[in-house]
Amino acid sequence: MESMDAVRAELRQPALDLRGLIPEVLKGFAEMSRAALGEGELSGAMKELLAVAIAITRECDGCIVAHTRGAAQKGATRQQVAEVIGVAIAMNGGPGTVWGPRALRAFDEALAARSTS
Repeated sequence: MESMDAVRAELRQPALDLRGLIPEVLKGFAEMSRAALGEGELSGAMKELLAVAIAITRECDGCIVAHTRGAAQKGATRQQVAEVIGVAIAMNGGPGTVWGPRALRAFDEALAARSTS
């Protein structure tokens, strides 16, 4: 199983290349993401946790990396991530048992990176 840092590294240059080709699209997406994931009636951490559940459902490693990091940065706990993974498993069955652990590993990597920086 590929590490989440490897996923980030794999996607970095193609993402930069794409940003050079369609900068306005990606700028718009980034603005929408900031607005959607910012503080409101739901905390930013809760919104990141929702995004983790969706990322598991969509089987998207890049999304898992981004949103577990966001959850860690916004103060989500490992237990909260585990419970979100439980909901994703309940809603997705077997695929949730594959992608959920990937999300937990990504969260653990994000916490470790945060504590060393």
